[in-house]
Amino acid sequence: MINLDDIEIIDEFEDDEPAIDPRKRGPLIGKIQIVDQAEDWVAINKPAFVPSLPERGKYTAQSVQEWAKNQWPDAILCHRIDRETSGLLLIAKNPEAYRHFSMQFEHRKVHKIYHAIVNGQLHFNDLWIDLPIIAEQLGKIRIDRKNGKPAQTRFKSLQVFKHFTLMECEPKTGRLHQIRVHLQSQNACIAADTLYGSEIPMLSWVKRKLHGTDTPLIQRFALHAKQMRIQAPNGNDLVLEAPYPKDMEVMLKHLNKYNQ
Repeated sequence: MINLDDIEIIDEFEDDEPAIDPRKRGPLIGKIQIVDQAEDWVAINKPAFVPSLPERGKYTAQSVQEWAKNQWPDAILCHRIDRETSGLLLIAKNPEAYRHFSMQFEHRKVHKIYHAIVNGQLHFNDLWIDLPIIAEQLGKIRIDRKNGKPAQTRFKSLQVFKHFTLMECEPKTGRLHQIRVHLQSQNACIAADTLYGSEIPMLSWVKRKLHGTDTPLIQRFALHAKQMRIQAPNGNDLVLEAPYPKDMEVMLKHLNKYNQ
């Protein structure tokens, strides 16, 4: 069993220190932080590169589901987020709580907010994207107005830098890769999202007088599940929030220092 205290949190980076590649840090990357919990549910801050569910193939990281069942044998994930996405995941500790939460997800009563660092200067003021999407081979998703499934997302620029924008993303539906594909449709790819046309951003892009070896600003697409509002089984409204992980925190630190 892997306990919460078994894994050390990544230390702060120096200004010119390279972004750590989380894939090289062992079976559970970083510390799984419990954001909040009650008798029948727990909300965690999932590290990037930790899968929500067990995976086959080349990846060997322990999944959140496996970790949760080690803590609470009847635990069930109420939803999923992409492997590289960090942030909030809600876990029911028993089947009754799972049924309560899953009905809210099914009927789109859960309010979710993601934060993304997006390429370019973008001034989106509650931009509403309503474009259906469909899955292609090799795990990629694309816009398909005829055969796609409905997908709606609201976007709002929170902070505009010289070469990047911190974006608030509010998905109304919960399709796979929805936020990433909708941003791509606006020529606004998420930083380091190579599947949808972005490049790995380098420190030299924002720091002109760079001394030493150039290094990536971030090693995975910069998307974080930041906030969630949902009703608990006891009827109380839950407002949950997950702080940024170290890689996004440090990238934003670089942008605030060098890219204003």
